[in-house]
Amino acid sequence: MRNPERPIGIFDSGVGGLTVVDQVVKRLPGESMIYFGDTARVPYGPKSPKTVQRYSREAAAFLLSQGVKAIVVACNTATAHAAAMLRETLPVPVIGVIEPGATAAVNATRSKRVGVIGTAGTIASGAYDLAVRARLPDARIYAQPCPLFVPIVEEGWAKHEAARLIATEYLTPIREQDIDVLILGCTHYPLLRNLIGDIMGPGVTLVDSAEQTAIELQRVLVQNDLCSRSRAGVHRFAASDSPLRFRHVARHFLGEVVKEVELIDVDGFDRAA
Repeated sequence: MRNPERPIGIFDSGVGGLTVVDQVVKRLPGESMIYFGDTARVPYGPKSPKTVQRYSREAAAFLLSQGVKAIVVACNTATAHAAAMLRETLPVPVIGVIEPGATAAVNATRSKRVGVIGTAGTIASGAYDLAVRARLPDARIYAQPCPLFVPIVEEGWAKHEAARLIATEYLTPIREQDIDVLILGCTHYPLLRNLIGDIMGPGVTLVDSAEQTAIELQRVLVQNDLCSRSRAGVHRFAASDSPLRFRHVARHFLGEVVKEVELIDVDGFDRAA
């Protein structure tokens, strides 16, 4: 059913993908969205690829049941382990967060020295390394896990002095590699963009994977003639656990936009759908 007024589905292991929602709202204000955060099973990073694939199938099945026209995998771990599988099996376009960021980094680098920061799981997967080298085989890639960035963002401590101390500790080794591009390889990290940019200095271009994903989504919608003609989209939010906690943390990402959060159990949804 080719109906451009259907919503876009977005899922993540938790709340980090709301930075993608923020960028989509800014770039495509007429689009409606359904966001699902799998807060009952967060984080995905330590889980096996097989488990992440199952979780992703279930989240996608829920979104498809809501009549979405495209699905954004707003989770780096799920993109690494499940996006290709979803593209092969789903009847709608699927956009991940890794490929757009890698493409933007390759286009921006002059020295071919690219840095990547992310959660421990994302860095261990090597997904950004593979994506960058697929586009720029002789790139030098320097990766740094920054596991404390997620709780800092979710606690609303982005401007706290503790955040600067931790960020300096994480970023100093990668800054010393003389990179000229740094991929923010976690959807929480754009909320620390000013701090990261200040520490890295003006000679380093920051690539926001959430922003690049919204750009890629727009391209895919145009390509498939799926752009909404509405002036203002309608947005729904769902979580698999603790809707009140989700709404509280979501305010750090979207302000007061998130007013209601539905509680949705997607366990086994791909089999039930």
